Amino acid sequence: MSLARLLAALLAVSLASLLAAPLYAVLPAIDTASPTDTPSAEPTAAAPATGAIADTQDVGADARIARRIEGIFGELPAFRDVRAQVSEGVVTLSGTVPQDADVARAEAIAGRVSGVVTVENRIERDLSVSGSNAVGTLADRTQSFVRMIPLAGVALAIWAVIALIGYLIAGVGALWHRVAPNSFLAELIASAIRFVFVIGGLVVALDVLGATALLSAVLGGAGVIGIALGFAMRDTIENYVASLMLSLRQPFRANEHVTIDSFEGRVIRLTSRATVLMTLDGNHLRIPNSTVFKAVIVNFTRNPARRFDFLLGIDADDDPDAARALGRETMAALPFVLADPPPEARTEEVGDSNIVIRFLGWIDQRETDWSKARSRAIAAVKGALEEGGFALPEPIYRLRFDERTPPLPLQRVDAGSVPPAPHKEKAAVPSAAAASAAHEDVRPSDEVAEMVSRERREPDQGQEKDLLDPSRPVE
Repeated sequence: MSLARLLAALLAVSLASLLAAPLYAVLPAIDTASPTDTPSAEPTAAAPATGAIADTQDVGADARIARRIEGIFGELPAFRDVRAQVSEGVVTLSGTVPQDADVARAEAIAGRVSGVVTVENRIERDLSVSGSNAVGTLADRTQSFVRMIPLAGVALAIWAVIALIGYLIAGVGALWHRVAPNSFLAELIASAIRFVFVIGGLVVALDVLGATALLSAVLGGAGVIGIALGFAMRDTIENYVASLMLSLRQPFRANEHVTIDSFEGRVIRLTSRATVLMTLDGNHLRIPNSTVFKAVIVNFTRNPARRFDFLLGIDADDDPDAARALGRETMAALPFVLADPPPEARTEEVGDSNIVIRFLGWIDQRETDWSKARSRAIAAVKGALEEGGFALPEPIYRLRFDERTPPLPLQRVDAGSVPPAPHKEKAAVPSAAAASAAHEDVRPSDEVAEMVSRERREPDQGQEKDLLDPSRPVE
């Protein structure tokens, strides 16, 4: 796993953990039951501490229990239609209540009265329009909302003030550009400050409204969503992390000739999402920064000295040492080939019909174009070898004919009738081919470099900000 991918994964998990933290803070409160909704654990007068039911009952106990329960229900509007009948300590509840939660609540209240053995709950929810008090409930909620409007206005004003403070602090660009090593990181710091102040203001505003539980639930759900989004947007996060790392490392300068994996061109700019190159054909090429961060980068501009090489084959019967010496002397006579390091020739392999020799030479890229120099050197060495009597053989194919092949119409030719081929003496010095190549123009071709410079000088027209900083050291 690359560094950018690891940082992206850690960033996603950290963000999800931060958002999910309020959910864990709320979870303990879920198991806490209201003391009014659970039966009392203390033993009643009618039941011993062991939980056994007494074998006798006081005279008039059932009537007292019934009056006590109905008296309690009479004080609660939700239980005005509930009736209680008691026989031998067994309470039977009947009637209707407006909400389902009131059914269990009535049973819990009746069970806490002293002397009750058990409760038979026959209460039903009133589903009629008048009984459910839907209109009254809606009116109460509307009134509550109207009464809460001033408080909501205060909470909103607090949120706006805190968010405004965050935007003012983040807007001090000179400070963050002084603290951060580059503009991209400065913008990230400013965005983080704005985000923290906006979320902090929202928390304070909901606390004023008394809705922190709602905020915790929302943030807890956002934590789960954040984990899913973190994995779904892993590539996007990795790309931005790679952009940050590249802006800090500065692996190349503008207008440098580079190869990034299999892509070659001159650097136009480094943005927050991609590296823009101009290919040697004059086309724009955008490479995602996550790819650039992990890629093998070859910079041809950093070192002015660059070596070229090419292969030539001579006849298998020729002397390879003499051919190498002639090739070295020919390249040394070319004015654009550097004397230090000197030209070199190496015998690569001996084939079926030729000996392959690799010729190498160095040039100064500030004064010589690499492609032109290589082309001129190939022509000069080839001409020198041919004029020196070395054969540059073509591929030889061996044909085989069996008995099933019809005979070819060949004509016999006497050996004495064929004139011998003229013999060339192998030259030990460079020929005129090197002199002709020396006068050709091999100055650098700056067409692509000039196009890149012209594009960088033009004013930005909706282009992304360039993260290449010439004032920072290059990696």
